[in-house]
Amino acid sequence: MKECFKCNVTKPLSEFYKHKVMADGHLNKCKDCAKKDVASYRAENIEKIRAYDRVRSSLPHRKALGIEINKKWREKHPERRKAHYILRSAVVKGIVKPHPCWVCGEKAEAHHPDYSRPLDVVWLCNVHHSQTHALLK
Repeated sequence: MKECFKCNVTKPLSEFYKHKVMADGHLNKCKDCAKKDVASYRAENIEKIRAYDRVRSSLPHRKALGIEINKKWREKHPERRKAHYILRSAVVKGIVKPHPCWVCGEKAEAHHPDYSRPLDVVWLCNVHHSQTHALLK
């Protein structure tokens, strides 16, 4: 057990990130407080972080890694890739028209509830699309 110096709550060691420099091998701030601090810092410095991310993503080894990850995903999920390709072609040809997110009305992307029906999609913004996939796991 250990007490977090930010929230002053005593929690089990599993609720603290490991940190080699600390005497007990764990950070003095619990995971919840650490996550809140990171989220707060990101919100306050979003432009700086985005600039850093743009530079980092353009590094040759990062690009190569992205290509390799995409290749593995395509090999693992050929039915999803085919559905995405068919839908993209239909949108370009004007057969399917993109709609705003049906939850919040923001700009949306297509979600396939069933990949065997590539033109039958639900239009969701990035946030609601991610939440939908998280619920399906």
